[in-house]
Amino acid sequence: MTASFSPFLIGVVAGMRALSAPALLSRHLSQSPANPLANSRLHFLTNPNAAKTLTVLAGTELLGDKAPNGPDRTSPPQLMVRLASGAVCGAAVGEAQGQSGRFGAVLGAAGALVGTFAFFHLRRYLTHERGLPDTAVALLEDALTLGAGWQVANTIATGNTSAS
Repeated sequence: MTASFSPFLIGVVAGMRALSAPALLSRHLSQSPANPLANSRLHFLTNPNAAKTLTVLAGTELLGDKAPNGPDRTSPPQLMVRLASGAVCGAAVGEAQGQSGRFGAVLGAAGALVGTFAFFHLRRYLTHERGLPDTAVALLEDALTLGAGWQVANTIATGNTSAS
């Protein structure tokens, strides 16, 4: 993955699960010996306590996603949270990789918008049109979310901007 694509991809992750993206980034950044956000307003993401808090919140989001009466991710409040998460995470990834934080924020928000609607419609298609159990589809989406988010976070922690 190229460095310029990473902020967009972390935004897609935020569109899938709003809190997983910042939790994965913060976890990686808090454990990294290098601190690429030392002079950034997003430095809080490198704090181990922030990483723990975000991880707990992301875990509750993963559980809440399986609730039958949860709000749609495309509802205005849910969408705004995902866009904000994508923007913050995109900015952090961009800055950590030596790019403009503002450009990263725009890419992250765009990725969140794409991720929100693409995975909303994909999940709806798989469950309503193909008859797959919603919980199974949600768990697959969780795995994709965590895998993609981990991959992006790993490029930051290692300083590597290409996928292995």
